[in-house]
Formats: sequence, C-alpha cells, structure tokens
Amino acid sequence: MNESIKSAANRTLRGTHMSYDTILFETRGPVGLLTLNRPDRLNAISQHMIGEVHDLLDRIEQDENIRALVVTGAGRAFSAGFDLKDGADRAWGTVESVTPILKKDFDFIMRFWHFALPTVAAVKGYALAGACEVAMACDITIAAAGTRFGEPELRFGSGIVALLMPWFSGPKKAKEAILTGNDKITAEEALAMGLVNRVVPEGQELDVALAIAREIAINDRQKVAMTKKAINRTYDFMGFREALDMGLDADIMIEALETPEGKMFKEISKKDGLKAALAWRDARFDQKS
Repeated sequence: MNESIKSAANRTLRGTHMSYDTILFETRGPVGLLTLNRPDRLNAISQHMIGEVHDLLDRIEQDENIRALVVTGAGRAFSAGFDLKDGADRAWGTVESVTPILKKDFDFIMRFWHFALPTVAAVKGYALAGACEVAMACDITIAAAGTRFGEPELRFGSGIVALLMPWFSGPKKAKEAILTGNDKITAEEALAMGLVNRVVPEGQELDVALAIAREIAINDRQKVAMTKKAINRTYDFMGFREALDMGLDADIMIEALETPEGKMFKEISKKDGLKAALAWRDARFDQKS
C-alpha cells in the first residue's frame, strides 16, 4: 500500500476504499467488504494474498467503526482454493519442509472462524478445496445458485488442511464428499449438508450477505464479539480444536509421504501439466476397461 492509504487505515477504515495487490477492501457503512481479487486465477489463494488478508484483518479489528465483515470474490468465482503454482517447484517430502507451509494455510482458513467480528461469505461460481474451507469457516455463508463446492484434494494427492466439513455435515456426507474428491457439490446440496445458510438467485448473493451483515451491525460490537466467541467455545468443548489439529497433522503426513502413485502423478504433472496427470489418474480405473 502507498503511504497515504496506510495513514488513513491507521486512523479509521470507515469510508475509505483500500486496494492491495490481491485483495480489495471498502466499507459499506458499518460493514467491511473484503474481495479476493485475482479473477484471472479464479481468485486462487496465493501466499502473497494470505499475507495481505492478515494485514487487513489486523487493521479491521482495531477499527471500532466496523462491526461485521463480508467476504467475496471478484469475477466469476469465490475462489478455486490455494494456488497450486505456489508449490509447483517446492521441495516437498519431509515433515519438516511441509509443516510451516500447511500451518500457514491452516491459520489463514481459521482466521475467519476466530476473527473477532462476525464474518459473512458471499459465494458464487466455485468454492473449492481451501476456499471451500474458508467459506465454511465464515460464520454465515450465502451461496448463489449454480455455485460448485468441493474438497478435491485427494484427487491431487493432497490432504485437507482444515477438516471442517465433518463438523457441519456429519461423518457420512463428509466421507462421501472428501474420499471421492467431489468438486461438483451444488449449492442446494451444500445447503442440505449444512455447509451454507442460504441459496439465493445468482447475482443476489452479495446483496443478501451485506443485508445480513448490516442486521448484525445494529447490535453492540463488543457484545456480538463476546457472543461469537462463546459459540465457538461450545465447539472447543466438544473437541473442535483438537480434532482440527489432528486433521492438520494427518495432512502434513499425507503431503510428506511419497507413494509410487503420488510420485508418478507429480512427474506427469510437471512434464505434461495438471490436466494430463488427472487424466492418467482417472484412466487407470476407467469403468469401461
């Protein structure tokens, strides 16, 4: 950010329009609007974006004029998940090498869950993998009809960074979605599973999310924050944090484990591209063969 924006942000964020490299921010009265802004990459979450979001959220928490936060995506998608190009040339293969990277991804997702202010996600197009987890981590999620949700990580030889889905959908639906790598869960299916609050006509998701955020903003800011924390603590007493930590440990082991199948997938992906690697993986169990 330039110095003038920094100076304004330090005083108050209300009434300002702020732009970073990968995100946009503006205020709508007492509601902050965070937009993931990499539309050419379907708002894939890069390491640079993670840093910018944390910086912005730190500022928002210090501004008493902002009472709720809406999160959305620019262009035709909420987000396609963590940017696979970030790790394309990374040396994986040991617990030590993958732990800090995955912990950073995990903390980014859970920042929305633990954020002092209520968070409302306005989701459209695609909310996949890490972005599906971000949408679930927000306190309230509004989905446009036609949105596709999913956790396809296993199809890429990866694990789930934040295993939130079982807490919202129950184990049966979560296992079906995650173990198959389903990335075509419809908005209506997501609603039935408990992953979203409402499904609205395409194009109305942001307006509805802002309206809900404004309803929340009418209430006392400090008391709303205390109530959100109390609700979250209910899940903590049920083992929420410990379960997510164990899920992260499992993801670390998955990413550090090099199996013959995983090695071949990475080799094909590096040589011929991700689509070719996925085609190879799918073709091995073609039902026609």
